[in-house]
Amino acid sequence: MSRSLLEVRDLRVTLRTARGPAEALRGLSFSLQRGDTLGVVGESGCGKSLLALTLMGLLPDGARVSGSVRLDGRELLAQDEAAWCRLRGHRIAMVFQEPMTALNPLQPIGRQVAEPLRLHRGLDAKAARAEALRLLEQVRMPQAARRLDAYAHQLSGGQRQRVLIAMALACQPDLLIADEPTTALDVTLQREILQLMADLVAQRHMALMLISHDLAVIARNVRRVLVMYGGLGVEQGPVDQVLRRPLHPYTRGLLAARPRLGASRSQRLHTIPGRVPELADLPRGCPFADRCAHRAAVCDDRPMPQVASPQHEVACVRWAELMA
Repeated sequence: MSRSLLEVRDLRVTLRTARGPAEALRGLSFSLQRGDTLGVVGESGCGKSLLALTLMGLLPDGARVSGSVRLDGRELLAQDEAAWCRLRGHRIAMVFQEPMTALNPLQPIGRQVAEPLRLHRGLDAKAARAEALRLLEQVRMPQAARRLDAYAHQLSGGQRQRVLIAMALACQPDLLIADEPTTALDVTLQREILQLMADLVAQRHMALMLISHDLAVIARNVRRVLVMYGGLGVEQGPVDQVLRRPLHPYTRGLLAARPRLGASRSQRLHTIPGRVPELADLPRGCPFADRCAHRAAVCDDRPMPQVASPQHEVACVRWAELMA
């Protein structure tokens, strides 16, 4: 079997908070092959975006990180900032959640798309501008030549998202991370952006990590899914297996909370009781224990991932009992 492009093992990140150090990622492990697509889902505060920032080497000051993150066999956590700068935008690229704040309002779009081309590929200004135009055309930017000299505030939300994708793809990265790339876009634009990313991943044979809270988006656009809660991967596997036969109580709660077509107006939506705890308040054992209807004394110990079936793992000590 060929080596994975990305190997994450026992990844732990501790952040400074007003209440002292808090473990935000708590032993996360997964892998990603070239050409593969992984969806990362969970409620706000479960650690999805922090995972993306860790993989980009963009953790806040004072953060402590341990474990292993390997890209093509190269350990990334041991790299200094100069090495990270050579990787970011080159071999690992990210489409950030909010394009209006991710783009520089003082620089024209063409210059921003050209910047990674000049930094990482050594193109001169003329060649970088020509390549920036080609990239904008590739991401189907309307009137791309005219947009080169436009500013972010002159573009629509969908157009700004296309600019971010063009910037991320400029140096043909091995791994593309997309953090909620369709936030605030209407359904038609969502479909266009996600299809565009799928086409580009297939053409360039790169790996895609798609972060979203929308299970429908995940179901349609990735092959594998990682469900996160409390900084822990509580369930992961092929998307059809996980979403059709969820094993962890949290995954089952997320699926049950989806609105359903044809439901009567009087039918109340299922909700997961409680709320995602603050980092400093996470229980010592299973992070979902305080909200779980099936909590038992054994849940007070940190759960280890268990193999439920080939490629399908769940971090719940009672999963087999509950499914039975």
